[in-house]
Amino acid sequence: MNETATLPSSAPARVLACGAFLKNRAARLEGDRLAWSALHGDLGTAEACRALDDAAEALLAQGGVDAIAHDLHPDFHSTRLAQSLSERLGVPAIGVQHHHAHIAAVIAEAGLARPVIGIALDGVGLGTDGTAWGGELLWVDGGDHAHRWERIGHLHPIALPGGDVAAREPWRLAAAVLHALGRGDEIEARFAGAVPALTARGLKTMLDRGLNCPASTGAGRWFDAAAGALGLSIRQAFEAEAAIALERLATQALPDDTQAATFAPTLDLRGVVAGLFDVPRDAEPARARAALRFHHALADGLADAAVRASHERGCDTVVFGGGCFLNRVLSERLARQLQAAGLAVHAPRQTPCGDAGLALGQAWVAACRVARATLSSNALALES
Repeated sequence: MNETATLPSSAPARVLACGAFLKNRAARLEGDRLAWSALHGDLGTAEACRALDDAAEALLAQGGVDAIAHDLHPDFHSTRLAQSLSERLGVPAIGVQHHHAHIAAVIAEAGLARPVIGIALDGVGLGTDGTAWGGELLWVDGGDHAHRWERIGHLHPIALPGGDVAAREPWRLAAAVLHALGRGDEIEARFAGAVPALTARGLKTMLDRGLNCPASTGAGRWFDAAAGALGLSIRQAFEAEAAIALERLATQALPDDTQAATFAPTLDLRGVVAGLFDVPRDAEPARARAALRFHHALADGLADAAVRASHERGCDTVVFGGGCFLNRVLSERLARQLQAAGLAVHAPRQTPCGDAGLALGQAWVAACRVARATLSSNALALES
């Protein structure tokens, strides 16, 4: 079912946004009116791609646009569609970085007019440097200047041995943490029985040689690593299965909030994850406390970084975006930490925090860019 929403502020230009790859949904932004397409799901099937094509045409039938917005990833069907429509309509195709769009979606939904510190947490999104991002601290300007942004911090990168396969097999992420800490010789013994010895041995060789081991700052991959280290997940049957299992285990230690992280606030979670290997697999209360400590360590590291950034940048508002904020253990502790430091916290309310809400952020950023380019052109025309 298509939806419409009214935003608290008017966008400075009309934009059709094509979304990204996962949980794809397109949107058309004009003034304060946002028209959503139906949810198409992941663009990994011809059926989903055709559904997006049809939705884009239906949204364009509602009126003209000044630009088409899309994700930075060049291989997404949504990106190719945006570029095709751009050529056909004679309007610019504007790429918007994935995590910037997550934060801009909240800026648009909440009508935030001043700069914010954005915390964007998800599995993956292509960064401006061509690497996989997903645990990001951003500075983003507010209102119709939201096209202005800067990456000011991120989670420590984690290697993905096997590339995309690692996102489906959390044991690989846990093994990568061991290897990064100089404990690669433990990999085969640690995962004996869970995976074939030859597979574990091959993964260590892959890490030793840096073969097909791209780095990612994705928060989702750190959740996978923690779940793998606790023995919660070897292979995932569905997206975020490991992270969901880790959160469920952590809630068993609640409401005992005294199990705070015993680590100094940091964005480097390698030591936290490495400690999970030493928790007895048959001691459920200890595993629950360990899962809670991981959540607290992640929240506290992000809170510390965001508070410091807010002071440095003169911001009093923090914005949450990305699918990892569906995790209430993480989001509630992080919000409490930031609010205790005197900061206002905004998260998506009506718009999904994951990729299903990404098109709003894409559209808002693109509208700001179009408006700025128009102003610049008019200024040049007056000067001449």
